[in-house]
Amino acid sequence: MKPKVKSPLIPEVFEVKKILRRLNLHTVCEEASCPNIGDCFSRKTATFMILGDTCTRACPYCDVAHGKPKPPDPQEPEHLAEAVKELGLRHVVITSVNRDDLPDGGASHFAKVIRAIREKLPECTIEVLIPDFQGDFNALKTVAEAKPDVINHNIETVPSLYKKVRHRGNYQRSLNVIRWIKEIDSSIYSKSGIMVGLGETKEEVFEVMDDLVRAGCDIFTIGQYLQPSKNHLPVVRYVPEEEFKEYEKVGYKKGFKEVYSGVLVRSSFHADEIFERLR
Repeated sequence: MKPKVKSPLIPEVFEVKKILRRLNLHTVCEEASCPNIGDCFSRKTATFMILGDTCTRACPYCDVAHGKPKPPDPQEPEHLAEAVKELGLRHVVITSVNRDDLPDGGASHFAKVIRAIREKLPECTIEVLIPDFQGDFNALKTVAEAKPDVINHNIETVPSLYKKVRHRGNYQRSLNVIRWIKEIDSSIYSKSGIMVGLGETKEEVFEVMDDLVRAGCDIFTIGQYLQPSKNHLPVVRYVPEEEFKEYEKVGYKKGFKEVYSGVLVRSSFHADEIFERLR
């Protein structure tokens, strides 16, 4: 059964959108048609999407626009820091489109954003949800050296579905990103997540959990894939809530420090609460 979500047509949502438009900022909440936008915006939280709103990849599960992106906005780090201050955020999540057109995949821009927030709101904790940077260790190091509190890179799905779901991704490359986080800076929390309902088996999900634990992943999220439009991958199965509870229980047994599992869970959904529990 398709899950019900909170309506985005509430005053708090329009208030957040007004700030975003004034500062020329994007959120993955809007660009990827996230079902939780009403919940998050009503709590004045948002996952900011930097480096524009056009992705260089075209993953068939994702609703973000793809094509030839514009050059990075040099004012974006300062504008995003201002939005964080205006919203009074204690924890901010920053993600981006894939920018395979840039030499470092946008890593230096991530670092500038992190430093701008640190300067304007030093008490705010920072979580970044990064692309794979095409397996560039130095790009990841650039982000890590800016000292975010959490680095998240989503594994997205099980290996057998990569060609269908992430045809320009690579399972081992994504695992390497998670492993490298701890190698670069063991004080940074590592995080990853997957979608279910695309045709994977429970055994495959458990194997992904094992791989992530071995790679040093601290936080694991798992949620139901929802088809953004008829042009995207169809939902193979709506996973029952009991199965999500099982994934949570198994995840803790396997060694994750935090597991967030549920139908509407997304990698940055209630990220502030997860981080507080972890601390």
